[in-house]
Amino acid sequence: KQWYQRRVAITAGANSFEQYARDWHLWYTSSEPEEAMLPGEWANSCNELQKMLIVRSLRKDRVAFCATSFIVNNLGSKFVEPPVLDMTSVVEDSNCRTPLIFVLSTGVDPTSGLVQLADEVGMKNRFSALSLGQGQAPLATKLIKEGVKEGNWVYLANCHLSLSWMPHLDKLVEQLQSEEPHPDFRLWLSSNPTKDFPISILQAGIKMTTEPPKGLKANMKRLYGLVSERTFSRCKKPEKYKKLLFTLCFFHSVLIERRKFLQLGWNIPYDFNDSDFEVSENLLNMYLDEYDETPWDALKYLIAGVNYGGHVTDEMDRRLLMTYINEFFSEPVLNTPFYKLSSLNDMYYVPKDGPYQHYKDYISLLPNVDHPAAFGQHPNADITSQIRETHMLFETLLSLQPQVSSLKGESTEDKVLGLAQDVKEHLPELIDYENTLSVLAEERHSPMGVVLLQEILRYNHLINLIANSLSDLEKGIKGLVVMSEDLEEIFRCINEAKVPAMWSKAYPSHKPLGSWTRDLVQRVDQFFKWAHTGGMPLIFQLSYFTFPTGFLTAVLQTSARTNSISVDTLSWEFIVQILDDVNITGQPKDGVYIKGIHLEGAGWDKKNCCLVEANAMQLVCEMPTIHFKPAELKKKPGRGIYACPCYYYPDRAGTAERASFVVSVDLKSGATSPDHWCKRGTALLLSLDA
Repeated sequence: KQWYQRRVAITAGANSFEQYARDWHLWYTSSEPEEAMLPGEWANSCNELQKMLIVRSLRKDRVAFCATSFIVNNLGSKFVEPPVLDMTSVVEDSNCRTPLIFVLSTGVDPTSGLVQLADEVGMKNRFSALSLGQGQAPLATKLIKEGVKEGNWVYLANCHLSLSWMPHLDKLVEQLQSEEPHPDFRLWLSSNPTKDFPISILQAGIKMTTEPPKGLKANMKRLYGLVSERTFSRCKKPEKYKKLLFTLCFFHSVLIERRKFLQLGWNIPYDFNDSDFEVSENLLNMYLDEYDETPWDALKYLIAGVNYGGHVTDEMDRRLLMTYINEFFSEPVLNTPFYKLSSLNDMYYVPKDGPYQHYKDYISLLPNVDHPAAFGQHPNADITSQIRETHMLFETLLSLQPQVSSLKGESTEDKVLGLAQDVKEHLPELIDYENTLSVLAEERHSPMGVVLLQEILRYNHLINLIANSLSDLEKGIKGLVVMSEDLEEIFRCINEAKVPAMWSKAYPSHKPLGSWTRDLVQRVDQFFKWAHTGGMPLIFQLSYFTFPTGFLTAVLQTSARTNSISVDTLSWEFIVQILDDVNITGQPKDGVYIKGIHLEGAGWDKKNCCLVEANAMQLVCEMPTIHFKPAELKKKPGRGIYACPCYYYPDRAGTAERASFVVSVDLKSGATSPDHWCKRGTALLLSLDA
């Protein structure tokens, strides 16, 4: 009956899409579809939860807004509005045996607020603070014991940096419950979220957290709060200083707020903090006082290259950092009235010269919600980050689901057995390694032959691993073998439609289990055909190689041997094809054709062969086939060429074991400069999440 009802619902939905195609398109492309009326009969036949399911199916980026609205309507607004932290009331609710724990958020330091509180309640002279780390454990123990006797406040910051000492701290907190501490004693702790923090301390204590300020306006207001009027007036060249201080605040705020765009913001999220700004402000003041002409190169190097750049470990992130500093620290900032800091001309600009309060008043007029263009981003960037937020929301919900058998209908074990059997049935057959050796003959020793044989070994090992683990899982569920930790992990992953970690060691991927299995079949098929015939594919799918960089190196080695030149002198020339794949009838004379590459953060103009702005809701587009052609002693690309990074999968940072970056592909930047696409976070992806 349930199956029949689902089928009827799916059929009704398909019919509605056909009947009201225009209305559905308008609903799908609207900025707030959760607020818009559903087309046709769906407007009156869906309750709030059912409408949320439709939004989840068609517009994942709006799920968080739906969930917020649903909670407000059914539980009340207090469940979605973070309460303001009142530390005075926290102290009143605590006692001498209760640890007070700050769970740290990025960009938030409770130290200054705690010092201010101690001053207000008369504990300033009996307040001791210590940042934990290597060698600080004996001093921390001493401070706690003194505090218990004398009634001091003890603040131990950054407990996550001293995890080896946490068991000892756990014992000290446990002793507080049996001892008679001084009534005024309070133990304050702060730590980043970590699974190694003692649970018993969390259970015994009061937990607090504060969200960092969000948005350019809030961050700039906070930064100007760090600069006193005395500091603001100390520079000998006030006109230069005031303008560059404003751009420095904007620069710092942009770097922090780009994190919300996830991979389109930074490849690796960095913890830029107030000390970076304070050091940069001091450098700015000192160098402006020191030199008559503004030392742009020195300022940009020290602020972006050394100070902020000290956090940055990714080469593409460093390029982005330098793009911003070159825009915000240049002569036009000083010479151009109301210098524009973004493409939003009427919103973000350097205000005219004035006193300290004038700049603060201008900042208070900035919008509370930042448009992506303020960061040089496309409006689609918001959609991408919201979809990732939705995925995180559902992953969290799944992790909270109780792992118990269902009392009605299909049990969890039966469900996993069915899914495991389905994966097993779709597993590709092993590629005959010995037969491939005979088919390749002398070519087995060529660079391309070696790559093929290595890929076959890796995929055969993966297929055997999957088949054996699924067989063991089936036996474990039936009680024929003991469920090991690995089998428990495979059981959980299959139940949640995820790829088990031990299967992902062959190559990284974020695809769900179903898509990953279909992708595996296609991957193996490319190498099966190559191994069976001995002839290379006409067009390669680069993403199907477990190590694409090894394949590209083999292409360069083949070209070097063919042309009798050193492989060290070769680099790449990239020719994006105008013709469709059906018109490619033969392999190129030198190099290879590559297809299946996706472009994120931009669109592609096939006629003019250059980057263009993406259409609304177009998060990625598929690139035409690209000819990867080895080139000897290639000159450095000129103007109008964007060095577009190509990544193996959407997680651009990769892992400690394996980088995601593959190669930089030179693409024409079109009507805009390469810096425009750099701020867009434009990149090529060999594979997607779906």
